[in-house]
Amino acid sequence: MSRLSHVGEDGRAAMIDVTGKAPTDRKATAAGWLKCKPETLALVRAGTTPKGAVIQTAELAGTMAAKRTADLIPLCHPLPLTKVSVTIGLDDELPGFRIAAEVRTHAPTGVEMEALTAASVAGLTLFDMLKAVDRTMEIGGIQVTSKTGGKSGGW
Repeated sequence: MSRLSHVGEDGRAAMIDVTGKAPTDRKATAAGWLKCKPETLALVRAGTTPKGAVIQTAELAGTMAAKRTADLIPLCHPLPLTKVSVTIGLDDELPGFRIAAEVRTHAPTGVEMEALTAASVAGLTLFDMLKAVDRTMEIGGIQVTSKTGGKSGGW
């Protein structure tokens, strides 16, 4: 088995050196969901939740979180993000919310972790905003849905 790239010669975790890598345009998208009671969706749809603008607050929290990813995940590089977009939609069939995040940069390393962080924190914020009315909620499905740019290309 080859050495892991995040392990130094001394066996300790180490940040990858991207000094020599050329910056390229990079994009990653991530998704997730929050399941809740149908009654909870009805409250959000009617705008009558106790904590106010649930979706807008969660979308903003996801955007802010993407910008702080390197502060949360020890080996992530701080990146100059050129775009962060978090959108949350109501899904009656789930029932709950569908979360989508898109992050872009022009840098020597990718933004998958930033997209995952945005989707995760948006879900956590939805939970926080709605826990007073629904304690049965479940967050899940957090995953990278696409990635472009860099040496490995898109997937």
